[in-house]
Amino acid sequence: MEKIRLVIAEDQAMMRESLAQMLALEDDIQVVGTASDGERALSVCRAQKPDVLLTDIGMPKVSGIEVTDTLRKELPDTHIVILTIYGDDDKVFAAIKAGARGYVLKDSPPEEALAAIRAVARGGGLLPPALASRVFNEFSRLSTQRAVDNAVFAHLTDREREVLSFIGKGMRNKEIAESLFISEKTVKNHISKIFEKLEVNSRAEAALLAARQGLV
Repeated sequence: MEKIRLVIAEDQAMMRESLAQMLALEDDIQVVGTASDGERALSVCRAQKPDVLLTDIGMPKVSGIEVTDTLRKELPDTHIVILTIYGDDDKVFAAIKAGARGYVLKDSPPEEALAAIRAVARGGGLLPPALASRVFNEFSRLSTQRAVDNAVFAHLTDREREVLSFIGKGMRNKEIAESLFISEKTVKNHISKIFEKLEVNSRAEAALLAARQGLV
């Protein structure tokens, strides 16, 4: 049987070595490299082109999330398993969006890391039960928020969307006016209507909504 070629990225030397020794004992796994920071992890993966990278989410120099995003683009056949801690939800959500396929809590039994590595190597994924409900709730919340945003943005005219996109880019009224070949007074009128429709009180709030809606 062809072995799963694995790279391990973990900044704590003792844990990194322990994982490497333990996983190398498995008949179907070959540890082809290790890394103590995200920068080194990228370098090792580019050289070895492993089937799976097992990486800590909070690596020095380049985070596990950034490593995941980079490898998804450069080495799509290398799948990522993230090592994380319970309660680090924001980073887990970011890793999911970046393209990680497996997640393992650091204090979980070794069998869970093995299961995740094998699952992603087969093209699947694995999310521990302890994280699954939290991830589901967060994405459910984001879906609901997106639906609310869509309903609100539906009331904007095409011109107001244009102005809002410029606000999201941090442009001043004068710059917006010059870009759209309209007067500053007209820009102010558009912004006033945008604030009213989006129920916001500042350019910063409007810019945040624009970013969330993908206008920026």
